[in-house]
Amino acid sequence: MATAENIAAPPASVMNARLQQILQNINALSQQQKLAGAAALAIAIALVVGVLLWNRAPDYAVLFSNLDERDGGQIINALQQQNVPYRMSPTGNAILVPQSQVHDVRLRLAADGLPKGGLVGFELMDTQKLGVSQFNEQVNYQRALEGELSRTVQSIASVMSARVHLAMPKQTAFLRDDQKPTASVMVQLRPGRVLDATQLAGIVHLVSSSVPRMPESGVSVVNQNGELLTGQSDPMRRAGLDPTQLEYVREVEASFIRRIETILEPLVGKGNFRAQVTADVDFNQVEQTAETYKPNPSPDQAIRSQQTTEQLTRDPGPQGVPGALTNQPPAPATAPITAPAVPPGQAANGQLPPNTNRSAVLNYELDRTIQHTKQSLGQIKRLSVAVVVNHRSTTLPNGDPQVVPPTEEDINRITNLVREAMGYNQVRGDTLN
Repeated sequence: MATAENIAAPPASVMNARLQQILQNINALSQQQKLAGAAALAIAIALVVGVLLWNRAPDYAVLFSNLDERDGGQIINALQQQNVPYRMSPTGNAILVPQSQVHDVRLRLAADGLPKGGLVGFELMDTQKLGVSQFNEQVNYQRALEGELSRTVQSIASVMSARVHLAMPKQTAFLRDDQKPTASVMVQLRPGRVLDATQLAGIVHLVSSSVPRMPESGVSVVNQNGELLTGQSDPMRRAGLDPTQLEYVREVEASFIRRIETILEPLVGKGNFRAQVTADVDFNQVEQTAETYKPNPSPDQAIRSQQTTEQLTRDPGPQGVPGALTNQPPAPATAPITAPAVPPGQAANGQLPPNTNRSAVLNYELDRTIQHTKQSLGQIKRLSVAVVVNHRSTTLPNGDPQVVPPTEEDINRITNLVREAMGYNQVRGDTLN
């Protein structure tokens, strides 16, 4: 035991000596130095406590962003009633809640119909009162349709928000006074996003097909900067040109050029020729219906109907007013009996022979042919191809270079190959030079 006490005593004395040394150093400091040290110690303790509290605080995640002011207020009230902690983002356009509660809070808010998005759809018709006037019913229907279209356009990835305004004139029985409905669409795009031609055409087609009798030309789309995205904003469309048709013509010409290059490169070498193609493409859509009847049907053709009429009439001959002669019986015959001659066309009894009228109508099945022809868009009306071939370079026996032009046989071979590659058609007026 004495040995253990002797071993433990030196550390205790050392610690006491160190504490006394620290106290002596503190007492040796001035009053200002003591205050500065106390402040530094307090700051260090506050930092440690802040770090510990920050580590224990839950992580916040975005619940909803870019909300309408009305929806934002209703969501905050709902969070307060549900005792859900929340905070606003530094920019003020998002509501944050603890990350572990994001999905639960969204489901509970969705059950309450939040957020409403600031738009009303066809649910407006569910709350319509009985006995509403026809005008109010039409206005509510238009509001509901505008809201549904706005929601649908907002579902596009590049669109942050959208508003749709419809102009729906009253229908009239007079074709001259008939007016088509129109629509105006305002889209607010997400930062750094744009609408390409395909998406823009999709919005126009979506709106026009959702409203009866609305043509696609009656839909205008504007972005948040007030720039018109459809119709007159495109100078090519304003000039009556369709960019898709011009792009199709370029693709057709490039396709023929690739065909020519593929077939000529093994023959003359890569880079030793140039080919250009001009395609005349017909974008007119023509529909034609022809109905023909074949005359003089064959005897073995099917009979549709047959009708035979036969009429027999007998003429009693001329008869006058009854007189004495006609009412008296004939005198008894005496020999020799001599009968008077019978006039031609009259029977012996004084009556005319019977008249017979017979007619037959025979209807055959008509040999009718109905042909409906619809010409597809983008047919090639004419091709013009130009090919330039370099002269061949050879080396003379003395080593000097020599340029040899292609022979007539080479030109004919190249011409035939290009004609096959382009599908040369002399009837439609194709040219090759």
